[in-house]
Amino acid sequence: MIRQATEDDLDKLVDIENRCFILDRFSRRTFRYLLTKANAETFIDEEEGTVWGYATVLYHTGTSLARLYSIAVDPDFQGRSIGRALLQRAEKASLDSDCVALRVEVRRDNANALALYEQEGYRHFDIVEDYYEDHMEAIRLEKSLAPHLGPEMVRVPFYEQTLAFTCGPSSLMMAMKALDSSIQLDRTMELRLWRESTSIFMTSGHGGCGPFGMILSAYQRGFDVEGYVNDNTALFVDSVRSPDKKEVIRIVQEDFLREIKRLPIRLHYGSLTIGKMQQKFEKGGIPLVLISSYRIYHEKSPHWVVVTGFDEKYIYVHDSYVDTELGKTVTDCINMPILKKDFERMARYGKAGLKAILILKKRNG
Repeated sequence: MIRQATEDDLDKLVDIENRCFILDRFSRRTFRYLLTKANAETFIDEEEGTVWGYATVLYHTGTSLARLYSIAVDPDFQGRSIGRALLQRAEKASLDSDCVALRVEVRRDNANALALYEQEGYRHFDIVEDYYEDHMEAIRLEKSLAPHLGPEMVRVPFYEQTLAFTCGPSSLMMAMKALDSSIQLDRTMELRLWRESTSIFMTSGHGGCGPFGMILSAYQRGFDVEGYVNDNTALFVDSVRSPDKKEVIRIVQEDFLREIKRLPIRLHYGSLTIGKMQQKFEKGGIPLVLISSYRIYHEKSPHWVVVTGFDEKYIYVHDSYVDTELGKTVTDCINMPILKKDFERMARYGKAGLKAILILKKRNG
């Protein structure tokens, strides 16, 4: 019988974990977190008090993506389709939570597990070197839980930001790479773009990157770029207390705008609907969108993502920020499906509802 695990099952979960794995084991503390605090569900297959196996599903807050975080079957009970039953239960739980896809990472040498996932309709979408404790590679797989949806996708390479304040440069790098495969994505470029685009100050510490500096950085690297901003005043100043810092932000922005006016760059003061953004995407543009990170990370800060696809109900994005403290991996941040209605609410920042979208395209001529 498969049921949802509770904190009372901690001893059983730790015991089966130790029986199934030598390396990369979950600790008792990890299981407790998953059962009590994480945005997750754990299911156990149990008969007469004996746990045969378990499966844990992680949900990505603010998106319609789930990840099979771990699945294990006691060696004494393998060969009875317990793993398949747990996998199917995890898929049902993901669908019940309005998730459109379930992803999983598997050791490359785990032939039985890979065969099971392939039989159940999972497809390979990435390989990760040196993923496990013994340096074994991981195969990333994904199954669409809504096969009637056929997203229009574009291949956007993923780049994980290396600093807390470089989501803008990292998103810009991914979009540029999608349009020009010769571009090298590395930390040098990440920091160079940040230096060029930063608004100098945010709430504290290092500055974030606003749309105007990123527009110039993209244009200067040979891309056509179109900007949509619904506010022509100094951006992000509401989150800064110091009058001196507010003045610096204003001066930097005015300098960016003078340079933009001097160049053949289309900058619109207004909003761009999801429908119009999708049309531009279908014509070869790669959208970068400023969102509020609160709906995903519960932090009130501006955050950039790059759009990778659309379908009838969802927008798909790469998010360069991988929150490892919450157990996230790159798997959770690639082609994240977000309901269009949720994205509309997410794609604004601050009390004033700042909206900013950049559309990158290959330069004509």
